[in-house]
Amino acid sequence: MTPALSRAQVREVDRRAIEEYGLPGLVLMENAGAGAALWLEQLGIRGRVAICCGKGNNAGDGFVIARHLENRGHRVDVLLCVAPEELTGDAAVNLHVLQRAGTPLRVLTGDRGRPQDWTAALVGSDWIVDALLGTGLQGPVRPPFSTVIDAINGCGLKTFAVDLPSGLDCDTGLPLGTAVRARYTATFVARKRGFDVPAAAEYVGRVEVIDIGAPRKLVREIATQRS
Repeated sequence: MTPALSRAQVREVDRRAIEEYGLPGLVLMENAGAGAALWLEQLGIRGRVAICCGKGNNAGDGFVIARHLENRGHRVDVLLCVAPEELTGDAAVNLHVLQRAGTPLRVLTGDRGRPQDWTAALVGSDWIVDALLGTGLQGPVRPPFSTVIDAINGCGLKTFAVDLPSGLDCDTGLPLGTAVRARYTATFVARKRGFDVPAAAEYVGRVEVIDIGAPRKLVREIATQRS
């Protein structure tokens, strides 16, 4: 088994898979989202899935999850906490696919991004998918993300975190002000180092490692390096 990786090691896996092995970032994102969607479906979906997205690659994974769940006949509702024009790169590509496909998408920013608006948008869902913030977060969580995280935690619904619960420091396993309390976490490539800190258990829940297609040789090499 691959040992838990640090933030720096995970980012190095992505960088080298793209730059040295020629795996496009879109392929890695597709594999991550498809694998997470498959696990979520295996856990059982009996109603609407609300997918909360930010603007980075974590959001891009969420968009891929939405597409795969919709393709399998599930009802999804993508909730975006930033303006669509703020997205760039691979995340923007996958958002564009959803927009062209007519996938239900709501932008909850400005006056429509109030705590009560997020709560209203989430209530009645069978699942909440947390695709707000990824491993790159190191400073305190700020609005609008803190607003969404508090709404997610306040709903008391089943929550499925993408890569790691938003707001959790992947190296220390501690919340950066506030963090999503997930029942399940679909993490990519390997467990994150902070997941093994006892205090992290109430945030990560049950963790499943999703293979995104990064070569095993590369992952093993980086896992043996000190970070």
